[in-house]
Amino acid sequence: MARLALMPMLLAGAAMAAPPDATRQDELRHLVRQDCGSCHGLRRTGGLGRPITPEALAEREPGDLAEVILDGLPGTAMPGWRPLLTEDEARWIADYLMKTETE
Repeated sequence: MARLALMPMLLAGAAMAAPPDATRQDELRHLVRQDCGSCHGLRRTGGLGRPITPEALAEREPGDLAEVILDGLPGTAMPGWRPLLTEDEARWIADYLMKTETE
C-alpha cells in the first residue's frame, strides 16, 4: 500500500525536465542565434517572425512556448523543431528566451 502512495510522487519526479548539459546548452544558444534569429531578428526583436524577447514573451507560459518550438505554427513560416529537439531542450530554449536579454 505504501508503494502505491508513493507512485504519484515518483511519476511527478520523472516528468520534471532535466536540463541539457553545458555542451548542449551552448549548441542550443547557437541555434537560437542562427536559426531563430534568421526569422525573429538577430536581437530577437522581430522580422519575418514576431519578437521573442523576454518582454514580448512575458505573458506566455514556458510550456506553451516549448510546444510552439516543437510543433511550429500551422499557416505561418514557424517550423516545428520536434525532429531535432527533445521536449526538455525545447523547454530549456523557452526558458532561455523568456529570461535572457539579447547579446
